Amino acid sequence: MTMKRSRLAIYTSIVAAVLLLVLANAHLVYVAITSQPDCVTHLKGSGEATGNFRAARSSC
Repeated sequence: MTMKRSRLAIYTSIVAAVLLLVLANAHLVYVAITSQPDCVTHLKGSGEATGNFRAARSSC
């Protein structure tokens, strides 16, 4: 009987770990899809400041 219980505990732990991983990834996908970052100021032209990055295309 102890062998069956230990196998059941192992399988239950594996299923719980996989379920936790799937739920965590589903939450990350949900947050990535539903969130919209705020607009930030960025360099508009190429000659404003050297060495700084700018947006390829502004969505604001």
